[in-house]
Amino acid sequence: MELLHSGKVRDVYADGDDLILVATDRISVYDVVLPTPIPDKGAVLTRLSLWWFDQLSGIVPNHVISATDVPAEFAGRAIRCRRLNMLPVECIARGYLVGHGLSEYRSSAQVAGVPLPPGLVEGSRLPAPIFTPTTKAPVGEHDEFITLDDVRAELGKDLAEELQDLTLRVYSQGAAIAAERGIIVADTKLEFGRTADGTLFLADEVLTPDSSRFWPAADWEPGRPQFSFDKQSVRDWSLEHGWNKTAPGPEIPEPVIARTRARYIEVYERLTGTTW
Repeated sequence: MELLHSGKVRDVYADGDDLILVATDRISVYDVVLPTPIPDKGAVLTRLSLWWFDQLSGIVPNHVISATDVPAEFAGRAIRCRRLNMLPVECIARGYLVGHGLSEYRSSAQVAGVPLPPGLVEGSRLPAPIFTPTTKAPVGEHDEFITLDDVRAELGKDLAEELQDLTLRVYSQGAAIAAERGIIVADTKLEFGRTADGTLFLADEVLTPDSSRFWPAADWEPGRPQFSFDKQSVRDWSLEHGWNKTAPGPEIPEPVIARTRARYIEVYERLTGTTW
């Protein structure tokens, strides 16, 4: 095998005509990879993505070839995938106002060119989910909001609008499934690629704690930060630590590692209904 790319949390290898996508235990916050891994994180991301790919297969095809035909050293944290021409945008759907979206709204009353009504606060549910694409920044750099018009200009009107439609459909179905299990999906990031004939496939990961914000529905209360089943605990700790969000990131202390691992596992169990 040949290592093609080492990303923030994933490594991609070529294996003949296929790719091997390996989810590591690395953790990235504010687009910076921190030096301390989260044990079992890569395996949780892989298993949860596989579960979601199955749930969403009626909306869009995905890149999975096999979850078992992978090198032994990557067993449990790797997927054999089809090769795709990955599109140069991050496709983000937001159903609630939080994170970069909240900051953008406070400064301009819109997010990625989508105007929103006045009076929204942190954690507010949006009138309808919105498509808020971003650039796909290299490791160590920050993704930036772009508008649907920007995507149209780069990829063409038809493809841009297909990406918007698929992103919102995946988000809406995922959010509905999660809601049945008492979990709010506040937002999620998707990636798509195309085969040589132009067919779109959902790729990378889908609706994991690294690509989404998951909140317990019973505790949701707009106007304050929400409890998150994801890496929010690491984000919060890093800011309390006084970190300036630039590389190199700080070492994560053991209590934060344990708390973050527990949150990844809990959301996996609650979504899939299986024990880790």
